[in-house]
Amino acid sequence: MHAMTMELHGDRPTQAWIDLAALRANAAEARRLASGRDVIAVVKADGYGHGMVPVASALLEAGCARLAVLTVAEAAELREAAVAAPILVLGGVHDAREAERAVALRLIPVLHGEDGLHLLAAAARRAATRARVHVEVDSAMHRMGVPLEAAVRFLAQVADESALELEGVFTHLACADEADPAPSLEQLRRFRAVLEEAARAGLRPPVVHAANSAGLLAGKTLAEALPEATAVRPGLMLYGVRPARHQDEESRLRPVMTLRTEVVQLHELAAGERVGYGGTFRAERPTRVATLALGYADGVPWTAANRGEVWLAGARRPVVGRVSMDYTGVEVGDAPVGIGAEAIVFGRGSDGGISVEDAAERAGTLHYELLVRVGGRVPRRYIGV
Repeated sequence: MHAMTMELHGDRPTQAWIDLAALRANAAEARRLASGRDVIAVVKADGYGHGMVPVASALLEAGCARLAVLTVAEAAELREAAVAAPILVLGGVHDAREAERAVALRLIPVLHGEDGLHLLAAAARRAATRARVHVEVDSAMHRMGVPLEAAVRFLAQVADESALELEGVFTHLACADEADPAPSLEQLRRFRAVLEEAARAGLRPPVVHAANSAGLLAGKTLAEALPEATAVRPGLMLYGVRPARHQDEESRLRPVMTLRTEVVQLHELAAGERVGYGGTFRAERPTRVATLALGYADGVPWTAANRGEVWLAGARRPVVGRVSMDYTGVEVGDAPVGIGAEAIVFGRGSDGGISVEDAAERAGTLHYELLVRVGGRVPRRYIGV
């Protein structure tokens, strides 16, 4: 298997394998579901933990039209890696220096209110250029964005600013991963009302988007509710994970990351002996516990203690005791496990595996969190390049 390796902390057997062929296949699936709309690929948070630059390059090769990050600093990292594609900065800008950097790097910041508008307009005027922007409309999420009642007035204000180009407008769906589409349909109804009022005022931004991964996997119900959409904005599904189990089980998503490690020590326990900090696991019978060479600094959630599972020796094995910063204990009983045996936290190994969805559910956390919390000291190894 051909592989490209980032040699970081190579003295440990813990690695995150990133399958770029699977990533490109998921991008193709997103493009299929987008039905001709542009795909804005979300690569924030270091490409959901997969490595932003390699991931961004693969997604662009796969036909994604644009990228989206959270911060100007993330976008700058892409520009420094010679990524020339349009980059949407979802978090906008927060001070004059950040605005100037965004303009210099030809980024497309999101405006959430007048502060960002004034910062970017001033920076664009100083640079004697026009800055492209998108406006986020808060249609129910109540996290970021311009309030519905002020949206059209704000869009007009942006359009009237000669130093800015109102390229796009969007909203973010809060409940698209729920089985009931009613909340999302209501959000889209509100957003459409803004678009229609804006159009009557002569404001027609060419890029309109709302569907995240959950919205895209929800099928035609949500897609048909926003015929004005010219783009979609998937993140999680690109990495091979469904936002919710009920969503489009027929979709051809392929897991991209496998977090693997090895057994570095084995312990024979007598009945009554305890494991880990605080001794929270007590052996009810003679058994064996394998120590894995990764812990919560590497991506195993602390909440996995005495409830999580890993794939080891052809089966799921329970995490026992507290998860330490660098090590995790797993009960293996009399299974044929030796030093150096491969263990899969999530993904697929040589004899099977466990999905990130299942691993997250067992640990009492989110699949999103499992992906993005894989620590920086874990080398990413890229296959399918």
